[in-house]
Amino acid sequence: MLRIKDGVDLEELEKFGFKRRCRNCYEYLREMRGRTVYRVYTTPNHSYIQVEVLEPMKIAGTLQTLIYDLIEAGIVEKVGG
Repeated sequence: MLRIKDGVDLEELEKFGFKRRCRNCYEYLREMRGRTVYRVYTTPNHSYIQVEVLEPMKIAGTLQTLIYDLIEAGIVEKVGG
């Protein structure tokens, strides 16, 4: 699992294309050919990163790049097994 590191200001997610949806909830939507193919989001109850695949197209590369960039920026970390 991935989660936001302690002490990270969630507004940092905006640099990666995330948009604020509520107080502590941020969302990133990826569109291809006019359709939302996946969304990555946080929830106000915990700091885990959630991924929802809406259209199983060729998304692996773009999703992996986003996750990698968040890890490299020190925003998210891997937890658990």
